[in-house]
This record gives sequence, C-alpha cells and structure tokens, in this order.
Amino acid sequence: MGTPDAQVTEATNRLGWMLRELDGPGVRFSVLLSADGMRIAHSDGVRVDDAERFAAAASGLQSLGKALAEFCGGRRNAVRQNMTEYDEGLIFITAAGEGALLGVATTTAVDVGLVAHRMNELAARVGHELGSEPRRGDGGSGT
Repeated sequence: MGTPDAQVTEATNRLGWMLRELDGPGVRFSVLLSADGMRIAHSDGVRVDDAERFAAAASGLQSLGKALAEFCGGRRNAVRQNMTEYDEGLIFITAAGEGALLGVATTTAVDVGLVAHRMNELAARVGHELGSEPRRGDGGSGT
C-alpha cells in the first residue's frame, strides 16, 4: 500500500500510462489536459500540483495560438501544435482529440522532431480516447 499522496495520484491519474511512450532522452514530463486547462493525466516526472499549473498555462498558450490563426490563413484555422523555446528547454503542445491537448516539457538536449512525431502519433492513435468535453455549469451553481 502506498502513501496517501501516491493513492491520490493513482486515483486521479488513470490515463498516465499512455504518456509513457513520450518518455525519452531530454523529456522532463508530459501532461494530458483539457482545452480549458484541467489536468487529465500526467507522466511520472512531475508532481500533481505542477502538472495542474502546467495544464492551466498550456491551455493559455494554446489560446494565444488561436488568436494568431488569422495570420496563417484565417480565424477559423485550427492550432495543431505550439512549440516554445526557452533558455533551458522547450514546451510542446499538440491537439489530441476533441477538447484535449498533450503537453511536453523538455531540456535543450532533445530531438525536437522525434518529440513532435511521437506526440502526433499518440494523438492520432488514441485521440478518440483522449477526448475531453469542456466543463459545463450545472445550471447556475458556478461549477
């Protein structure tokens, strides 16, 4: 039997196993998230609270990509993938089914093409399973 934190993680990370195929040299961690920024699952390389913060920020970055769509052909242009480079690593965000996104954080010593390829393969193969409906209110209670 694990610690209480391990039990909470297992109960709220049932799809984490799918993210293992994104592991590789230079990959820090991966997160599956809803388009509105809620963590659905995360890899072993990140704590739950950090995965939740990552999900919220990744969703915001994806929204900024949507705001730029008109400059790549039109406002209805869908964002397929974002990649942001930092001094010490990269962040990838890829559409993964209806209302779901995959996010990956890496070091600078990563094969960018391989990570992007693996993310797209995972999204294409199991996108229908990864789909996440947007949250809806329950008739005015604020949730």
